[in-house]
Amino acid sequence: MTLPRTDRGRLVLVLALAVVVTAFTGTVPLLRGWFDLRVYYGAVNSWMHHGGHLYDYQVPETAYGFTYPPFAAVSMLPMALVGLRTAIAGSLLLNLAALAWVLHILTEGAWRRFGWFGCALGACVLALFEPLRDTFSFGQVNLLLLALVLTDAWLLTTGRERRAGVGIGLAAAVKLTPALFVGLLLLAGRRRAAAAATAVAAAATALAAWVAPGASRFYWTQALWDTNRVGRLDYVSNQSLQGILARLGVTDRAVWAATVLVVLGIWAWRTRRAVTAADWPAAFALTGLTACLVSPITWVHHLVWLLPSFAVLIRAGHARVAGALYAVLCTSVVWLWFHDASGVDGFLGSNTYTWITLGLLLWLPVGQLRADIPRLPHSTSTTAAAPSTAAPETTPAVGHPEPPSGATATGVACGPGRGLASSASSEPTGSTRPAASNPQSSRSRASS
Repeated sequence: MTLPRTDRGRLVLVLALAVVVTAFTGTVPLLRGWFDLRVYYGAVNSWMHHGGHLYDYQVPETAYGFTYPPFAAVSMLPMALVGLRTAIAGSLLLNLAALAWVLHILTEGAWRRFGWFGCALGACVLALFEPLRDTFSFGQVNLLLLALVLTDAWLLTTGRERRAGVGIGLAAAVKLTPALFVGLLLLAGRRRAAAAATAVAAAATALAAWVAPGASRFYWTQALWDTNRVGRLDYVSNQSLQGILARLGVTDRAVWAATVLVVLGIWAWRTRRAVTAADWPAAFALTGLTACLVSPITWVHHLVWLLPSFAVLIRAGHARVAGALYAVLCTSVVWLWFHDASGVDGFLGSNTYTWITLGLLLWLPVGQLRADIPRLPHSTSTTAAAPSTAAPETTPAVGHPEPPSGATATGVACGPGRGLASSASSEPTGSTRPAASNPQSSRSRASS
């Protein structure tokens, strides 16, 4: 396909694509109606204005309420000062800002090179990505957490280790699975950053315990261990290892624990190889993939953490593979087995996104830095290695698939030792094959 060369032709193409994307996202996938945001908003308002218990609140006509650690509710307290529509607008703006920051980090400000046409094509491609559009439609926090972790990754790979750890710590205090990135820091010998992340997470949790002691006690002793609060494990949106086992009817926790241990072993082995090769983008991408797999519940919208893996593929010269996998993640294909995930087709099809995540964990290229980009020096010391005075060093950035114009994502700019990486997340809601209407519709529950 030959792209138009005139501005008029390009404008026509962009407008046509925008119409197609809008029609697709408005009709093919079911809209989520900001369900998760309504959970957050209702719980915080009930807690602050009506004397309700944070974890007792339920969205009217549903059985779903707040499921995150208490610090998440404390960080959402500003919503209690505004109306629901204002909260929705704020959520959209925050998610857009987080996405812009993530893309800027991951593509080294690619918009400067691609111009308005490349950026417009890239926006159309991103709008089709199911985890991303669900994050916006649910009013979820995945992009904000991704931005926090990637900011830490950027600090670590640009010689600013003294400032690193805060983002990972805050992300882990809001949701639990980003805590796996502390393990990455330890594997990489970044003990100062690991200690900072742990301290920040602990301080945030302690702050929440001081603000809401009853809610904190309930969460850490009861709510955390009750997966029914966030939805049934066999719900087709749960694209984790636990989701596969639940749809197979395997309920033995020991089987799940053994599977998790195997996956963590693979992660440690592959991540250690990436760290040894100073391939920070791959190391962070592998950690994000693993967090999605080992979390008991990984809703489809949590898979925004796969975006850095596509950039690693592109950087290693596998753009076609990245494009094919990305296209599958735009199709909503797993919902074909919403009512019945039995049989061989159900086993394969309803877990499609999990197979992609697992495949990326096993085969994501590691240590294949582009020849034109010098590697970051590997350091196992507690402080970041100083940039070389001989030649600026850069790590290719982790990012999203390149815009259809054919440009490729590169590393983070701004001086010696620039580079990047990626992360993971967890905790949501969902129920499988409920007797009621599709819980993923705009008038039903979704996934908080």
